[in-house]
Amino acid sequence: MFVAAKLLAFVTQPLAWVTCLVLASLLLHTVRPVLARRLGWAGLALLVVLGWEPLPEALLRHFEAQYPPLTTDASLSGYAGVVVLGGALESAYVWTAPGQSALNDAAERMTEVIPLLHRNPALRVLFTGGSGELFGDELSEADRALAFFRGQGVPLSSLLFESASRTTYENALLGRAVPGVDAHRPWLLVTSAWHMPRAVATFRRVGWNVTACPVDFRTGHATPWSHYGMDSGVTKWRIALHELVGLWAYHLTGRA
Repeated sequence: MFVAAKLLAFVTQPLAWVTCLVLASLLLHTVRPVLARRLGWAGLALLVVLGWEPLPEALLRHFEAQYPPLTTDASLSGYAGVVVLGGALESAYVWTAPGQSALNDAAERMTEVIPLLHRNPALRVLFTGGSGELFGDELSEADRALAFFRGQGVPLSSLLFESASRTTYENALLGRAVPGVDAHRPWLLVTSAWHMPRAVATFRRVGWNVTACPVDFRTGHATPWSHYGMDSGVTKWRIALHELVGLWAYHLTGRA
């Protein structure tokens, strides 16, 4: 499943489509020059369109709107703890500065846990995440998460870790088996807002009693039509397409 997810990550990268169109144009330029020119222009047109951000943000907004953020006055007294999904920490080889954490653009998955603990120090924190690399990391994501929470002053007695999972389904399945976890009690589920629909469906499918606590919102109520960025547009398309196809795949395989 993890290898399939990696292949899916490649297929849902829009720049891979542009590359295929350009490559096909180059290969056909001598035998089918007309078709080659059309493919080349199609690749260029696709590249230009990918930078227009209102399109991918509309799809991301659809995912993010399904679960509202937790309000600041919501009571946390009835919850056993917080399940934090991996994906916010840079790869192990980036963690080179002693005493410093390396977070990526999903950092809110980690940082927004701290205010929840301030509101209810009795909450347990279960971080679930192993290696995100195809051939493994020297330092698992759970190990990196331990370093982050320790640096934030979170007591070790409040922390639980699962370090073998590499997909959302494994997060739910293996996290439930961690000693000290009672999945039937209410838990808050923390992950990126665009990932929350698949995460909630998966966790509930394997028997978790979770309430969505989405973070890392990438869109607002509307996107200005003038917003254009080649890099940011491609990134948003990649996230939106990966999550859309991932949600379909999980539904088809009965994992969500």
